[in-house]
Amino acid sequence: MSLPTPLLHQHDGGKFIETFGMHIVQTPDRSWTNWSITRGMTHDKRHLVGPIIPKQDIGVIYQMWKDKGQDMPWALCFGVPPAAIMVGGMPIPKWTNEAGFIGALIENPVEVVKCETNDIRVPANAEIVFEGTVSISETAPEGPMMEYHGHVWPNQPKQCPLFKVDAITYRENPILPICITGRATEESHTVWAVMIAAEILNICQAASLPIQNVWCPFESHAIWYVIQVDRKRLRKLNTNMSEFCTRLGHIVFSSKPGWYTGKVFVVGEDVDPTSLRDVIWAESTRCEPGTSEFLFDEYGSIPLIPYVGHGVKPERNHKKVVKCCMLPSEFEDKELAWKVGSFRGSYPADIQAEVERKWVKYGFGASDVAKPCSVG
Repeated sequence: MSLPTPLLHQHDGGKFIETFGMHIVQTPDRSWTNWSITRGMTHDKRHLVGPIIPKQDIGVIYQMWKDKGQDMPWALCFGVPPAAIMVGGMPIPKWTNEAGFIGALIENPVEVVKCETNDIRVPANAEIVFEGTVSISETAPEGPMMEYHGHVWPNQPKQCPLFKVDAITYRENPILPICITGRATEESHTVWAVMIAAEILNICQAASLPIQNVWCPFESHAIWYVIQVDRKRLRKLNTNMSEFCTRLGHIVFSSKPGWYTGKVFVVGEDVDPTSLRDVIWAESTRCEPGTSEFLFDEYGSIPLIPYVGHGVKPERNHKKVVKCCMLPSEFEDKELAWKVGSFRGSYPADIQAEVERKWVKYGFGASDVAKPCSVG
């Protein structure tokens, strides 16, 4: 079998065969098996080279093998089931096995098989599987690569561990999935960022915060997260903007998904968190600079964010922010004191219906009919 290894972007430092596969590693005592996504560049016929960030799960397990003085057994699976690749990009708690999490999610066990050259189990229906070891001592230049945030700094490779490929197994006529990372929208935003949002929602609800939805606008490139508040439950807390946003910030930014999160936007129920148009409107009109912004520098950030890896170096950590896009009255009043100036907000239902009925007659396409929404 011959595997394609395309140059994905003209300024990449090499050919990245691994952009949408799933790495599988396990602790030396086999108590924790981690499935995750991280890039891998072709080094030569038998090796890949790729970053292992110490704070990520693969980095934690890699350090255990370094402490033991042995290369880390490893597998890389391409073309795994959709639920597997989704959870592989989800920042679930450390020491949680993704295979078990996926089984609970789809209400069926994940069928796995043992690798040919090591004891790692991989999804039985994967299209292609690399298996081998990750060196604890050998490194090679890697990158750079155009990343999910849409930036690349050419000619700036970094030394990263070598992944030795001892065997390749595959299905008949296998499919090799790839992700062309860069400016939105691509799978880093539609898969990884969505699963980060889901885990932030889990964490907020586990902390009994009155949060009903979390979303990452694709245009924010997995850096902004919009958190929608349930105002009825919020009022029962008898809190205020500063107290609530400070508590929310500590809970989110101290968490595993918080490491990837730079900016949190807090909105009320009248703002659709999945609509960037709505979010910008709320931020522009309700978030007062300084007063409605709450900064945190106690927590670290993934260095891939451009302003972290290439910005001004802070005395402590790069700042994170909670931007409250709610007015103070929303923490107290039962009903909103204002009305929205829009097609849905400013005209009676009968006039809206009449306009929509005559829309095509006016010369507009049927698909252009204004759809009901909270803001517009």
